[in-house]
Amino acid sequence: MFDDRRAARTIQFIELLKHTKSPFHGQPFTLLPWQRAIVSDVYGTINERGIRQYRYAYLEIPKKQGKSELTAALALYHLFADREVNGEVYSCAADREQASLVFDVAVDMVDQCPPLQKRCKLNVSTKLITDKVSGSKYKAVSSESSTKHGLNVSMCIFDELHAQPNRDLFDVMTKGAGDARMQPLWWIITTAGDDPDRKSIGWEVHERAAKIIQARDSGALEHDIPTWYPVIYAYEGEDIYNKINWHKANPSLGVTVQIDKMREAAQEAKQSKADERLFRWLRLNQWVTTKLSSWLPLDLWDATEGDWTRGELLGRECYMGGDFSTTTDLSAICLLFPPQQGDGWIQHDWRVIFDCWIPRDNMQDRIRADHVPYDDWAAQGWIYPTDGDEIDYTVIEERIEECRKLYKVKELDADKSFAHMLLQRLEQSREGHKRMDVVDIPQKYEYLTDPLNGIEILLRQSIHIPQPDGTTLEHPAITHEPHPVGRWCFGNASIAMNGNAQKKLVKEHRGKNVDRSKRIDLIAAWVNAYSRARFHKTNRSIYATRGIRTIGG
Repeated sequence: MFDDRRAARTIQFIELLKHTKSPFHGQPFTLLPWQRAIVSDVYGTINERGIRQYRYAYLEIPKKQGKSELTAALALYHLFADREVNGEVYSCAADREQASLVFDVAVDMVDQCPPLQKRCKLNVSTKLITDKVSGSKYKAVSSESSTKHGLNVSMCIFDELHAQPNRDLFDVMTKGAGDARMQPLWWIITTAGDDPDRKSIGWEVHERAAKIIQARDSGALEHDIPTWYPVIYAYEGEDIYNKINWHKANPSLGVTVQIDKMREAAQEAKQSKADERLFRWLRLNQWVTTKLSSWLPLDLWDATEGDWTRGELLGRECYMGGDFSTTTDLSAICLLFPPQQGDGWIQHDWRVIFDCWIPRDNMQDRIRADHVPYDDWAAQGWIYPTDGDEIDYTVIEERIEECRKLYKVKELDADKSFAHMLLQRLEQSREGHKRMDVVDIPQKYEYLTDPLNGIEILLRQSIHIPQPDGTTLEHPAITHEPHPVGRWCFGNASIAMNGNAQKKLVKEHRGKNVDRSKRIDLIAAWVNAYSRARFHKTNRSIYATRGIRTIGG
């Protein structure tokens, strides 16, 4: 059965609220057609007892479709207008930051509505809004589920269920939590997930929703669950660059996200497997089927090999990146030289050199396991074996001190979680050694995204150098020494991306497991070095940047 008045009442409340997002901030929250249809169905459909039929509303939709505002508006409806006395409204997310997103939008909506402002008590620090009339409360919670038992849920929103680290919070908030309520409602509003193994609670609920949709479409009602209302906006095919298919997955295309943004994302997807993976996931709402994406093609490494020698770099400023291990991985340092002026510095490019080490005692085992010629590389001077079955950090320390004498090393950039003793010794002044600045570079998305993007830009970029005869020489913006271990690591490098389009460097995977024969240590050291070197300032002559101008003649 359908009750028009119930559906209209919910829509009317929501449309009295105002938008919080630019460029619509302050404008009435007029529901888009797809939003209106879903809200109408969920709140207007009643059962033979005269209460809401649906207890679970599942909406799976790509990013940037107005999900946060719709979710916040629904939470406020249940807080102020659902006629539930002492109601308990919750919005749940994987972490505190994500849980705050919907709550903060709801607070902004209340701030723009004086009648609601007067009616509620707001505690921002505890993420709690209380309706002083009905006694209902709205609170944002995250996946620390140990304190969530004993709740009496009247309405619960799961924001981005795919990101939940496990099923604990979902089970706590759904299993019996609303049994004492007449018509509790759970909204599950999420994008597709990054779950190639298909083990997450997000995938489990997605599969349940998809089967219900299929049952209703095919008439196989024995597989239906009448208390569920599932909607999935996605394009599952391979014709991913057809804008007709973009509209299938993005019902707000042209309103909350513009077509030109989709075109830009599609163009990036054509250039990079990593960006294609992200495009399919976040723009077309496809569940990720591959764990990682290769970072960059080997062609870029080969095209940016320098024709200079280490001798040309003596006395130059550089940043040292480190990636340190004990037994399994290699240990490596990278010296990254920003463009700089001076006699003998002919080119204007960035320059990169590497040193790396491996334990001597297990090198033969590693040759068989990794399928690369460490012994040949060692004989040619590309990698240095250290005595024993673990990396000897005294050898690395000696090399670092030698580099400080050969070059103007500004600092060492590395993850301080590794090689504590080495890094502590370098930071201390000792007889014959001057203390070294060591900067911590945690191997997390927020620290590595910009460096990875910056190196990719440099590798794909060319600079144009004026020649005495009036011609222009095109030259790579960054070059590296011809280093076979570096080339091998470059080819092994993969990236993982999160839902915020942040990335970090990771080892290649085989199925569920990291492929530990695929070393990336030299490239990790390079990324660490660039994370700081990108801020390097060089005072360049105006004549070097614009050339010499003549007057008259």
